[in-house]
Amino acid sequence: MKKTHFILLLSIFFLCTFTISSALAEMVSISGNDINMRSGPGKKYKVIWKLGDGFPLKVMKHSGKWVRVQDFEGTIGWVHKGVINKTPHMIVKVHKKTKKRVNVRSGPGTNKRIVAKAYYGVVFRTLAQKNGWVKVRHGRRVTGWVKRSLLWGF
Repeated sequence: MKKTHFILLLSIFFLCTFTISSALAEMVSISGNDINMRSGPGKKYKVIWKLGDGFPLKVMKHSGKWVRVQDFEGTIGWVHKGVINKTPHMIVKVHKKTKKRVNVRSGPGTNKRIVAKAYYGVVFRTLAQKNGWVKVRHGRRVTGWVKRSLLWGF
């Protein structure tokens, strides 16, 4: 095998491995309100952020009873494994520092009726996904569809 073919095959292998591992990133969500995200794996570490129920996080590492996580803005911290679960949630990731809102629609499509609007940082429970759209619920009153590209989470 020529050296250029070998390098090409090796490059494709690493690209596929990276793509698959990124797609399979472990996601969790917060269970409870006022949950501390800390700077290290223990109660002695400084609280960086307070997180609310359903807040989605990407798992970076496990260390005993603590989990190193990253949020949708890129903040990395630690949460206790007792305050996370696998219930899928997503958060609005667009229109930071603006008054713009995303549309929550009656079905998966821009031609569907708008049933609600949501600001940057609003957390939704993920119910289903279809053709680039996510069926979401917020509280007990709002259920609808949001374009997937406007959200972060699982």
